[in-house]
Amino acid sequence: MKKAIIIGSGVAGIASALRLKSIGYDVVVFENNNYPGGKLSSFKLGDYRFDAGPSLLTMPHYIDELFHLFDEDPSMNFTYKKKEISCKYFWEDGVILNAYSEKDRFINEINKVLKVDKKVVSTYLKKAKKKYDLTKSIFLEKSLHKLKTYLSLDLLKGIFNLFSFQINKTLNEVNSEELREPHLVQLFNRFATYNGSSPFKTPGMMTLIQHLEQEYGTYVSKKGMINIVNSLYKLGLRQNIEFKFNHLVSEIILENNKAVGVRVNNQIFKSDVVISNMDIVPTYKSLLKTSFHPEKILQQERSSSALIFYWGINKSFKNLELHNILFSKNYKEEFESIFKYSSICKDPTVYINITSKDVISDAPKGCENWFVMINTPNNSGQDWDDIVKTVRSNIIKKINKVLDIDIEKKIEFEKIYTPLTIEKNTQSFLGSLYGSSSNNKMSAFLRHPNFSNDIQNLYFCGGSVHPGGGIPLCLLSAKIVSEIIKNK
Repeated sequence: MKKAIIIGSGVAGIASALRLKSIGYDVVVFENNNYPGGKLSSFKLGDYRFDAGPSLLTMPHYIDELFHLFDEDPSMNFTYKKKEISCKYFWEDGVILNAYSEKDRFINEINKVLKVDKKVVSTYLKKAKKKYDLTKSIFLEKSLHKLKTYLSLDLLKGIFNLFSFQINKTLNEVNSEELREPHLVQLFNRFATYNGSSPFKTPGMMTLIQHLEQEYGTYVSKKGMINIVNSLYKLGLRQNIEFKFNHLVSEIILENNKAVGVRVNNQIFKSDVVISNMDIVPTYKSLLKTSFHPEKILQQERSSSALIFYWGINKSFKNLELHNILFSKNYKEEFESIFKYSSICKDPTVYINITSKDVISDAPKGCENWFVMINTPNNSGQDWDDIVKTVRSNIIKKINKVLDIDIEKKIEFEKIYTPLTIEKNTQSFLGSLYGSSSNNKMSAFLRHPNFSNDIQNLYFCGGSVHPGGGIPLCLLSAKIVSEIIKNK
């Protein structure tokens, strides 16, 4: 039986292990931490449980697929529920908007609250859907770095519709021209942050992200986001995949320009293929020190990072919904500061995730756990202790003003993540959440491929390589890798 070694047990690493197992490989996963999951992990503060990492579940069918590989019923292991309201948006001028999962209801809400013609929103969403439908098989489901991807009918369709992609305008320009209403422009601009980019830089092609959320909806994992990891990890154990925790890989072993295994604690483990689920930068800098480094790719602008405040709140606020977004007055200035530190401390945009009633009890009775996130630049030597103090003060003022509550007195427990914390915990270079940013129209082509052009039998999965960051794209990267290995 052929052997595969996977470095890292993030969701892409576990998914790669499962997919390779399904095609006959004997798989071993090496993980530096003492738990699986990578960025998607969990911790407790007193009686409060928190998901660390992604807090939004979309496109769960990609998780279901992994159970289907082994003829298992996903619902017996991983359960989720579609949300009626994806997000609830608050503005400082008093406007409150419910983003309903059902499309017509969402369009009606926009018309009712923001007075935007229904046809305007409907046309916008149809154009976003067209972009997605024309590009998904090329940019998301296949390797962009294999010739056969370009010898397809899908590519021809894409070329004939090239002008509909709006790649020569920024997302903000497209939204401003087509939607006009300031609140709605702000709302749809925020989808650029789903891949760590700025709406004032990323191309208009990215309207398709809004389509993804609207078309597929958002979901609540009934045992918390950590159950994605737990259920897939247990599936791996049932399939006799070996997980070696507290095992730090120090080198990818090469022989005659082929990856033949890894070194762990001065011991060599051999394999037929090696897949790195680590961030692409430390993979080269730490594990492939003597090999060729694709410097142009490694030096790309990194995505944004975040400050995250995990709060145990000793009160329940019944008027709030899961995933609340609080917009600031100077939206453009804040987004620019994602990439150039400037005013983000003055008036931050705040993302709050409060435990849903559909999730297992993650807080004591009558209490809530809050995940409060502010987009920030990645780490470039800032004084994060000072930034945390300023941001914390300002977000509390903002929450109190917009929601008319006194939140600080209700904070019973607190834990704070900065870009430094994120980098230390997950080895994400500079603490960037999504690898490289998507701030130019060639970004998709400049992401590292899912295989090495220079080293045989070496592959890559996860958020820092093609097709990008976020749980769905990480799972797709695993699928692409397994298809390349299967067909080589």
